Amino acid sequence: MGQSYTELFFLDEVTALAAGHRPCFECRRADAKNFASAFALGTGQADARSADEMDRLLNSDRLEGRQQKTHQSPLGALPDGTMVLLADQPHAICEGSLLSWQPDGYSSTTATIASDAILTVLTPKCVVQTLSAGYRPVWHPSAAYENFKISDR
Repeated sequence: MGQSYTELFFLDEVTALAAGHRPCFECRRADAKNFASAFALGTGQADARSADEMDRLLNSDRLEGRQQKTHQSPLGALPDGTMVLLADQPHAICEGSLLSWQPDGYSSTTATIASDAILTVLTPKCVVQTLSAGYRPVWHPSAAYENFKISDR
């Protein structure tokens, strides 16, 4: 992978974003540029940030020492593509529903959660802001909208 690259594999981009990573400017240039624009907008910057600048903020938002940094938010304030904890199990917000995350894919959940419920958010704050600003991540096929019954939160 060279000196400046790390070989990382995630289920999908939603999972990678929750872990504090961004699209690669080498292999996913168009997505990386879209991410950088939404990142700037979401974090209140006048223009797109360099990869190094984004990485510094991503790192500070994802780690506290060697531990994953989390934050709290009402469910209804979170955009699609955000990962949260529900009963100590990761879930992703997709099309207004919570999907249970497993290393091999997503599945529907029977949990009904009020939109004002405060949840632990796994996705770093700056990524939540980026998603809120319009960035749309690539989902694993198991998250396909038609695979799940979508109900009101």
